[in-house]
Amino acid sequence: MFAKKIAIAAALLCASQAQAVAIFSDNFDTDTLDLNTTVFLGGWTVSGGTVDTIGPGNYDVFPGNGHYIDLDGSTNAPGLFSKTLSLTAGMTYTATFELAGNHRTSENDTVTVNFGSANGSYVMAGGDAFTPYSLTFTAGSSGPYSLSFKNDGNNNIGALLDNVTVTAVPEPGTYAMLLGGLGLLGVAARRRRQG
Repeated sequence: MFAKKIAIAAALLCASQAQAVAIFSDNFDTDTLDLNTTVFLGGWTVSGGTVDTIGPGNYDVFPGNGHYIDLDGSTNAPGLFSKTLSLTAGMTYTATFELAGNHRTSENDTVTVNFGSANGSYVMAGGDAFTPYSLTFTAGSSGPYSLSFKNDGNNNIGALLDNVTVTAVPEPGTYAMLLGGLGLLGVAARRRRQG
């Protein structure tokens, strides 16, 4: 009977652990609409240039979408828009985000995204709608990791960013360790019952 309880507990543990858990999410709707934004409620930083928080009443090219980020700012120097996250070794993390074209010119914008050791480059045509993308990596050690977005332009009209989420899923090796530990507990309990 005890072994059956251990098996049920292991199955429940794995089922709950196998699902992605959001550790960070930001849609920028609580941030103040502002050109050359420097303060973000989600803990973002801007270095080496500027970004703009735009939306209703402030260069709103996607009415009804709320607030979003123009990654090229208004100073002819696009900033590195980044967020530092404390991550755990052995966990797989996925950053999902939406990018759109600038919707004010026909020019393409290239956005470079870095998340831990993963990176991607995305070309957005001027008229592209918000499209979801993702980057996944496994943290090799516990500690701070950066998620960053950088527009390649310098004309004050950049690609747009919205709906950033980071989720975590334990690696399969973590499941094996959990199951192995539960198995050892089951063996110890059985021996104790027999002894």
